[in-house]
Amino acid sequence: MTRKNSGWGAARSLAALALTFLLGVTALSAKTPSITLSPTSGPPTSTIAVGGTAFGISEAVDIYFDTTDLALASTNGAGAFSGIGITVPSSAVPGTHWVTALGRHSGLSAQKSFTVETNWGEFRRGLTHNGYNPVENVLSTATVPRLDLQWSAATGDIITSSPAVANGVVYVGSQDAKLYAFNAATGAVLWSAATGAAIESSPVVANGVVYVGSDDQSLYAFNATTGAKLWSVTTASDILSSPAVANGVVYVGSYDGNLYAFNATTGAKRWSFFTLNKIYSSPAVANGVVYFGSEDNHLYALNAATGHFLWSALTGAAITSSPAVASGVVYVGSEDNYLRAFTAGGVQVWYGYTNNAIVSSPAVSNGVVYVGSEDGMLYAFSAVDYMSSALPLWTANTGTSIFSSPSVANGVVYIGSDYSLWAFNAATGAPLWSAATGNSITSSPAVANGVVYVSSNDHSLYAFALPPPEASMFAPPPQPDPATLRPDLTLTVQP
Repeated sequence: MTRKNSGWGAARSLAALALTFLLGVTALSAKTPSITLSPTSGPPTSTIAVGGTAFGISEAVDIYFDTTDLALASTNGAGAFSGIGITVPSSAVPGTHWVTALGRHSGLSAQKSFTVETNWGEFRRGLTHNGYNPVENVLSTATVPRLDLQWSAATGDIITSSPAVANGVVYVGSQDAKLYAFNAATGAVLWSAATGAAIESSPVVANGVVYVGSDDQSLYAFNATTGAKLWSVTTASDILSSPAVANGVVYVGSYDGNLYAFNATTGAKRWSFFTLNKIYSSPAVANGVVYFGSEDNHLYALNAATGHFLWSALTGAAITSSPAVASGVVYVGSEDNYLRAFTAGGVQVWYGYTNNAIVSSPAVSNGVVYVGSEDGMLYAFSAVDYMSSALPLWTANTGTSIFSSPSVANGVVYIGSDYSLWAFNAATGAPLWSAATGNSITSSPAVANGVVYVSSNDHSLYAFALPPPEASMFAPPPQPDPATLRPDLTLTVQP
C-alpha cells in the first residue's frame, strides 16, 4: 500500500514538473522576441554588439547581417543572450541593412535595422587629416566616369569652407556669415545659423555638435540636429582654421597667432599656445600630440592635453597647409614650394618640390602622399620610399592654381581647381572625370556614401553621384524573410 502511494506521489510530482515546464515555455513563447544593436549605424568593417530576449531556452541563435550568417549565440535559461559581436561586411553599401536573430530550434526570430554610413565628418575627414576615406565602396575608378550632378544648393555668398557629412546631413559655412545644414540626399536646407561675419573655417561634427570658426573672431558650437547655438568663445582675431575635436577638447587656430584648446561641452578655455604669426593651418591630432603650421614658417607639435611645446621645424615660408599624420610621419606643405615629411619627433626625413607655393593640405593613402600646388599640378609622392620620394610618382595638370586639398577614396583622387572638380586615378594620375561649377573651387571635396560634395565660389554647394539607373545597383538588399535564411553550420557559439 505504501509503495502504491509512493508511486502515485512520484507520478504527480513528474506531472507537476512537466506542467511547470510547459507553462514556462508557454510564457516565453507568449513574449515577442527582440534584439538590440549597439551602435545602430556605422561604416563597413565596424563592429556591432547584438543582444536578444524571448528566444527558446538554451538554444542556438544565428545572427545574420542581411542574408549572411555571421555569428552563433546561445541563450540562457530565460531565452536571452548578449554581447555577440558581428562585423559589418566591407562590401555593405551605404543605406539600411538588417540584422536578424533566428533560433535554430524554436524558429523564433527578431530583426533590427542598421544604417551603413561612410561619413566625412570634418576637414580632411579625420583627426589625423589624411584626407582619405578607407570605407568608400560605391565610387571607384570604374564608376566615377559616370558621376552626374545630383543637386546643388545656393547660399548668399561665396563658399570657401569645406563640407562635412554626417548622419545624412551636409554642413558647410558661407561668407554670408551663416553655417548651413543640408539634407545630404536632396540638398534641402534643414537649418542655418548666423554668426557675426563670414565663415571661411570648415565645420567638424562630433557627438551631436557642429563646431566652426568665424571671421567675427569666434568659435561656435551648434546643435547638429537643430542648429541651436550651444556656446561661442572669442579670440583676438579671425578664425579661418578648421577645428578638430579629440577627447572632449576642441583645437583651433586663430589669426591672433594662438592655437587654442577649449572644452568641447562648455567652451571653457583649457590652454593656448602663441606663435609669431597668423594661424590658418588646421590642427591634426595623433597619439596625444597636436600638429599645426603657422605663418611664422614653423610646423609645431604640442602636447594635446597640456599645450606644452614638444618641438617645431622651420621651413622657408609661411605654412597655411594643414599637416597630415600617417604611420608616425607628419606631412605638410609650405609656401616655399616644398612638401615635407617629419618624424613624430620633428626630424625631417624627405621633401618633394613643386614649382609654386603649396597651400593645399596633403592627403595620404596606401603609401602615397598627394598634394596640390599653385603651379596648377596635383602631385603624388611616395610616402614610404624616402630615397626616391623627392621625385613625384606622377603629376596631373588641372590648368590653374590649386588651393583645394585632395581627397582620396577607393583608388580615386578628387581635387578642385579653376572652375572644375577633378577626379584622377590614384595609382597613375590618369584623369577619370571632371565637372564644372560657376566659379573657382578653393574648398576641399568630401567623399561620403557614394557622393562627392564640394563647395564653390559661385555661392553653391554641389553633390555629384551616380545616375539613378546605376545608383540602384548599389542599393542595399531588401529586408530578408527569416524563413528563407539558412544557417552556417560551421559556426561555433560565441562565449
